[in-house]
Amino acid sequence: MSGVNKVIIVGRLGKDPEVKQIGQDQTVCKMVLATSESWMDKSGTKQEKTEWHNVTVWGKLADICGKYLSKGKLAYVEGRLQTRSWEDQQGQKRYATDIVANTVQFLSPVNGSEKSSYSGASAMDSGSPDFGPEPIFNTNDELPF
Repeated sequence: MSGVNKVIIVGRLGKDPEVKQIGQDQTVCKMVLATSESWMDKSGTKQEKTEWHNVTVWGKLADICGKYLSKGKLAYVEGRLQTRSWEDQQGQKRYATDIVANTVQFLSPVNGSEKSSYSGASAMDSGSPDFGPEPIFNTNDELPF
């Protein structure tokens, strides 16, 4: 049986993206996005909870994210969940679940402009065979929800 592995989040970057070259022609960008929810508890006090999400972006999209995103910027991210594992220094098995992004839309102004748009590549150009032909980045679009 097959399933659906799709994630959509809108959040703010907790720090500047980290971009690295892997080999001669592959770029990876690591980002951390925060999403928050707030509610009133039984006593009427406002409560807030923040979740932190590790996001990995590959290829041309990684280059674009590294160039235009920075700490505090708002971004729409669409992708899939991927769990990785490793052994720590004490020999304990550790796990982390990341979002592997195939679409990123910049929702904050880029370089001081009110509207920014980039549409020169598709997610198929991002270097990962799992990505579909969705637009990478266009802040003029409305969110699909």
